[in-house]
Amino acid sequence: MPPSLRLPYELTPPLRTERLLLRPMTGDDIGDIHAYQSREDVCRYLPFAPRTREEVAEKVAKFATALALTGDGDYWQLAIEREGRVIGDVYFAIESTANATAEIGWTLHPDHHGRGYMTEAAGTVLAIAFERLGAHRVKAVLDPRNHSSAALCRRLGMREEAHFLEDLWFKGEWGDTSVFAILDREQRGVSPP
Repeated sequence: MPPSLRLPYELTPPLRTERLLLRPMTGDDIGDIHAYQSREDVCRYLPFAPRTREEVAEKVAKFATALALTGDGDYWQLAIEREGRVIGDVYFAIESTANATAEIGWTLHPDHHGRGYMTEAAGTVLAIAFERLGAHRVKAVLDPRNHSSAALCRRLGMREEAHFLEDLWFKGEWGDTSVFAILDREQRGVSPP
């Protein structure tokens, strides 16, 4: 039987974890999101330069309407809220419904590094991907110089599948790409057949 994602799927209500709330972004979040997306150190490994407040407002308006996963290319860009403030965001996208694959990514304000918040947030999204959507494989694509993200991938049970050398022109220089991934059976701790 071919793989099949259980779609459509809409994020309602927001997701509560032990310490966090994962929810759609709103216009009220612009200041918090700008506080980290405007930083050079945060954007160093991201595909965009530090954003102005106006650029963040445009993105938030777009992301706020991306609620339903119905097919290839659909995504969530969820705010990670802690004690009433947005401290980061987590990205999740359907890559292929035919192959039951998806992609995950994240950004966290540096003031909140080292406390396990992103492990908690991304782990929750991975659980939805596998348990509710029926994903077979979820990948993360990152700059291998981003050691914090690579370590997070490993904490989430992901393995590095590929390291491409100088495969893209990135911020004025040739850059490498790492691909980490986890399969549904790995997430459940099941041995391969």
